[in-house]
Amino acid sequence: MPTRPVHAVVLPPGQRLYEALRAALSGEGPAILPLPPALPEPALAATLSALRPTHVVTGEGVRSYPGEGADDATAVVIATSGSTGAPKGVCLSAEALTASAAASLERLGARPGERWLCCVPVSHVSGLQVLVRGLVSGDEPVIHERYDPWAVTGSGARHVSMVPTQLRRLVDTGADLSGVSVLLGGAAATPSLIEAAVALGARVTRSYGMSETCGGCVYNGEPLRGVDLAIAPDGRVMISGDVVFSGYRLRPDLTAAAFSGGWFVTSDLGELSGGRLRVLGRADDVINTGGEKVVAAAVAEALSGHPGVRDVAVVGRPDAEWGERVTAVVVPADPAAPPALAELRDLVRRSLPAHAAPRELEVVEELPLLPNGKPDLAALRRAPAGRAP
Repeated sequence: MPTRPVHAVVLPPGQRLYEALRAALSGEGPAILPLPPALPEPALAATLSALRPTHVVTGEGVRSYPGEGADDATAVVIATSGSTGAPKGVCLSAEALTASAAASLERLGARPGERWLCCVPVSHVSGLQVLVRGLVSGDEPVIHERYDPWAVTGSGARHVSMVPTQLRRLVDTGADLSGVSVLLGGAAATPSLIEAAVALGARVTRSYGMSETCGGCVYNGEPLRGVDLAIAPDGRVMISGDVVFSGYRLRPDLTAAAFSGGWFVTSDLGELSGGRLRVLGRADDVINTGGEKVVAAAVAEALSGHPGVRDVAVVGRPDAEWGERVTAVVVPADPAAPPALAELRDLVRRSLPAHAAPRELEVVEELPLLPNGKPDLAALRRAPAGRAP
């Protein structure tokens, strides 16, 4: 029976959490399950009930919890939600986490003394891996409890991991980003955003990965050292190598379903060409309109090339005639002059089949986001109040 204690660490990012991670990776301390201290009580209770740690650590101390231990190889459990919203626990070993960090530092050319800035939640794998990179490199990271774009350049850090929304806010400051290395992940970024960051002096590396791969394992389309890629017969991206998780906590059924022939089968559709990966979108974000299938992310990528589009997400909304209608939710570059639906339809038709062109346009001030910085597609699929389908 697994006996390693699992501590749910409900603490803000800081030295106490950093030391708990250090002890978890070295094997000197319990495995940790980092959770955000601002998590609403019902959500915290549901997560603890599903993942069953042995202890809960808060600012008030450590208390026992009626849970179960983990196997000795598990160092960190990352809580993540599936399509149903039910919490799942991704079990990561110290070997996987440190292999990922070492390969990341190598690919980015990080040198001794170059510190990382942690300004993404450490309850998510992207934030946690910033701390692991600090432990591997021996350069303790700068930790900001909350994201402040004005504080990035003043942090003294060379490298920073962030999501596109954070980068947009950083770019909007107009600050000199010379010497700043941005590892960008969590969601697709528009070409105009990356171009704007580069124009300010930043070096931007696009990252693809997930909790199950210790975060980003493909940089600018190329896998990190120790990572292998393949495409399943149904078009889904498959990943193997040192960075892959060992299973879902207390869910052997989900673990078995996630692997095929030793490969972790993701929920993303992709293409491989010359060893480079192009992610097309999530398999569960395919829109069925009039009997034709549309990859929502491919449409969003096409729309992001319009100069009048600052940010965009594409979803399918219920439609009595078409089953689902392709809907573009756009944040315009100029709120006073948003792009017209006809323009966007013409743009999509240049690179995608005609049925992929959006049939509805919704202009918004900003996209709703999940805590991990990704667009809240479930919220966007619901038609705005007062608008007829």
